[in-house]
Amino acid sequence: MITRKRLAAGVCALLAALTAGIAFPAGAAAGEPTGQAAPKVDLVLDVSGSMRARDIDGQSRMAAAKQAFNEVLDATPEEVELGIRTLGADYPGDDRKTGCKDTAQLYPVGPLDRTEAKTAVATLTPTGWTPIGPALLKAADDLEGGDGSKRIVLISDGEDTCAPLDPCEVAREIAAKGIGLTIDTLGLVPTAKLSRQLSCIAEATGGTYTSVEHQDELTDKVNQLVDRAADPVVTPVATEGADRCTAAPTLKSGLYSDREEFGQQRWYRVDVLPGQELRASVSVAADRAVNPAYGVLLRAVTVKGREIVRGEAAGNGRTDVISTGLRYPEPERDDTDGDKPAAETVCLAVTHSFSAASGVKTTPGLPLELTVDVVDGPSRAGDVASFGLGRGWWLLGALILTGFLAGLVWGWLSRWRVAVWRTN
Repeated sequence: MITRKRLAAGVCALLAALTAGIAFPAGAAAGEPTGQAAPKVDLVLDVSGSMRARDIDGQSRMAAAKQAFNEVLDATPEEVELGIRTLGADYPGDDRKTGCKDTAQLYPVGPLDRTEAKTAVATLTPTGWTPIGPALLKAADDLEGGDGSKRIVLISDGEDTCAPLDPCEVAREIAAKGIGLTIDTLGLVPTAKLSRQLSCIAEATGGTYTSVEHQDELTDKVNQLVDRAADPVVTPVATEGADRCTAAPTLKSGLYSDREEFGQQRWYRVDVLPGQELRASVSVAADRAVNPAYGVLLRAVTVKGREIVRGEAAGNGRTDVISTGLRYPEPERDDTDGDKPAAETVCLAVTHSFSAASGVKTTPGLPLELTVDVVDGPSRAGDVASFGLGRGWWLLGALILTGFLAGLVWGWLSRWRVAVWRTN
């Protein structure tokens, strides 16, 4: 059994490897970035009547947005396919049903013609409603197709006016499709209510929320998000865990995404050859209001039900994501008689203790991200589990011997000094 200290070190190493962008072996890893498909970005701009307010550096919010868009269009990387969608730009009337359909593609997602895009932006005038939910649904359709990264950047100065089509629920539905689409949100001079809504939308898809009160802040943030879309990314492969090990999907090294209902347990299988080491980590995100005090448990179990090792973590409501991990080395075998050794099937069980707050929908389940890596183990895989010390036993033995010899020398010197003192 691997101790907490050794497990924590393994998890940190695994997370550090992922952060550094280490790709999995070609042809063997799920979720590997190919670098072939062009990244896509859809800028979704609020053009509702409230954008007339003059509170951003002495100019209207609309003027600040136009200036920011022009600078962003100039700086957009050549490899990024960019489009612009508006909401509230065309209907000035009071009919709510019509106003909540007011979203249109101003510039289609594709290779960027900077002059044409700037001309389209220049025609915008603050007009009508704020149908954020419908606009997000249409923007997701704008980005359909292709395997590259997909990102929606939503810029709004007011909360949605078209409930009950809750934009948070829309974002969760988009995330549940498993198409790897991220929604980032920016609030122009936001109220507390707007900040909560835009934060909820971003968190549902793993995006970011930013409050903006100056034109240069808007330009810098949108530029940053567009540039980020061009960075190589590892897109999780959508999978579906089972309710028991025997029915679970077999996973190879890679990054996987799933959904787990409240009170549910998800099972996955991984084959580990003798001399290899299984490293796995899991993250569960609360994309809606949940009760404080929760945890996540990741267990490695044999097909016969014996637990091998576990990783667990607890939270108290201060973070929306909780993660844990584990490592399991499969020892070498000496009784194979020259035959190719058979792999051991390890069952991974994921359980979380999130509970939905009152009145919050429980479906779809909470987003789950599972990382699996099977690597060559140390020369003696059994050493890794030696009370968490591994080859540290050599250092411990040297320290004990040094301490013993130092004690003998100090004792002899002490007796000699006492003898000399008595003699004198």
